[in-house]
Amino acid sequence: MAKKSESLELQIVRVDRGQVSFCILGTTPIILNRMSEKAMHELLMPRKKTAADKAQNLKHDPMAEFLASPYLDLSDDGPTYIQHLSSAFGAALRNAALDVPGSSKAQIGRLAWVEGERVSIYGVPQMLMSVTRSADMNKTPDVRTRCIVPRWAAYITVSFVIPQLNATAITNLLCSAGMSQGIGDWRREKGKGNYGSFELVSQDHPEFAKIIATGGRAVQIDAMAKPESYDRETQELFSWFQEELQRRGREVAVGNGKAARRTKATLPIPASEE
Repeated sequence: MAKKSESLELQIVRVDRGQVSFCILGTTPIILNRMSEKAMHELLMPRKKTAADKAQNLKHDPMAEFLASPYLDLSDDGPTYIQHLSSAFGAALRNAALDVPGSSKAQIGRLAWVEGERVSIYGVPQMLMSVTRSADMNKTPDVRTRCIVPRWAAYITVSFVIPQLNATAITNLLCSAGMSQGIGDWRREKGKGNYGSFELVSQDHPEFAKIIATGGRAVQIDAMAKPESYDRETQELFSWFQEELQRRGREVAVGNGKAARRTKATLPIPASEE
C-alpha cells in the first residue's frame, strides 16, 4: 500500500542589509605598495633583458617607485590624493575572525563587506627606503622605495547581512582587526612587521580631527612632489643615490604616468624630519 506524501513547508528567514560607518585612526604608520605600471607591463608583455639593457638601465629609480607606490585619486574633487583598496579593510575584517570565537573567516567574507572600491587615506605621505628580502629561494636582499604615511586616518562604511550579523558584532570584529591584522605592507597579520594598525575613534577625537583637517588632497599632492624622508636611513640612501647619479651623468624619470619626463639627476633630496 503506497504511503501518502507529506507536504513540506519551507521556512525562509527574511534577511536585510545593515550598515555602520567608522572613523579609523592609524596607531602605527601605514606603508603603501601597489603594483607599479612597470611591473604590470612586464606581466602583460615580458621582455627578456640582455646584458646591454641591464648596463644601460638603472635597477631602481627611487622617486619613480615612490610616486607609483600608493593608489592615487586622479580626479579633481576627491577629498584626498592618496587612497587604498577597500578590500584591504575587508580582508582584515575576515582574517580577524580566525582569532575570535564564534565566527569564521568564510562566514564573515560572505556576510560583511566594506563599501566602495577605494578608501581615502588622510595624512601627509613621506618617502621610505628600506632593505627587504625577495621571495626567491635565496631570499635575495634588495632596496625598496615606498610611500609611508606616519599619521593617518580614514572613513569606512561596512555593510552586513541581518539577522546573521549586527552592528555590535561588526564593531568588535573591526576593533580586533585593527589590533591583530592591520593593512598595508609589513602589517601585523604577517607576524613580522608592526605597521598599518588602527583603532576606532569618534569623529571629534582630537588626533583624528587634526589629521583630517591637515592631511587632505592639496597637502598630499605637495608632499608627493617634494617628499620628506621618513627616517635617517632613507635620507642617507637617497642622498647617496642623487650624488652617484650626478657622478655618472645618468638620467631618471621625474613625474608619474603621462607626466613622466626624462631629466638629469636633479631630483629634490627629501628633508629629514629630525
